Amino acid sequence: MELILKQDVENLGFKDDVVTVKNGYGRNFLIPQGQAIMATASAKKVLAENLKQRAYKEKKIVDEANKIAEAIKALEIKIPAKVGTGDKLFGSVNNIDVAAALEKEGQSIDKKFITVTTVKRTGKYNAVIRLHREVSVDLEFEVIAQAE
Repeated sequence: MELILKQDVENLGFKDDVVTVKNGYGRNFLIPQGQAIMATASAKKVLAENLKQRAYKEKKIVDEANKIAEAIKALEIKIPAKVGTGDKLFGSVNNIDVAAALEKEGQSIDKKFITVTTVKRTGKYNAVIRLHREVSVDLEFEVIAQAE
């Protein structure tokens, strides 16, 4: 069964993608939940026209996301944390802490778009920041001992 997604669906696709799913999944879940519509010939034509009109706006948004990505790459983020013996942290550093550090540097990024493995020791680590479905940036940050 071919469907056009009306919103992003986890592990399936993004909004306005044409996807093929099993009949039961489409008929019993996606369509009743309002997440997809049937991909008829007329619906595909309407989708193509909408995508053409949206392409110009999308290009502008992607260019802006690339500018933000370049600005983020240039930042040197140091996150202070309480440290015990042997460089072990009390607690951990996660995406919320990285978002707060970016906010201090003037870049407002929502924490749900930041992916960090949980950090339990001081040192240098990487975070992946998704600015757009086509633009993501790797951010290097350092966890340092908090001055007492």
